[in-house]
Amino acid sequence: MMPRYFFNTRIGDELIVDPDGEDLRNPDRAWEVARQMILEVLKSEGTQPALMEAVIEVTDVEGEIVLEFPFTEALLDIPDQSATRH
Repeated sequence: MMPRYFFNTRIGDELIVDPDGEDLRNPDRAWEVARQMILEVLKSEGTQPALMEAVIEVTDVEGEIVLEFPFTEALLDIPDQSATRH
């Protein structure tokens, strides 16, 4: 059975809890999902100052934090689209 990960978003003092979570094979996959979630939010909301300080806290079923993914980190490794087009 695959472990379940919960993707909680911390913005300042506020924690937006993911009540359902997602079954994923490992923390690497959870990292990818967290990154994708952040990119989606930034695409729809823009890079607002509050969001630039936000963090996704990925926890396991026990509530232990598996990884913390700052929103700014997701922006750092976006490949430059224009450079790859031929």
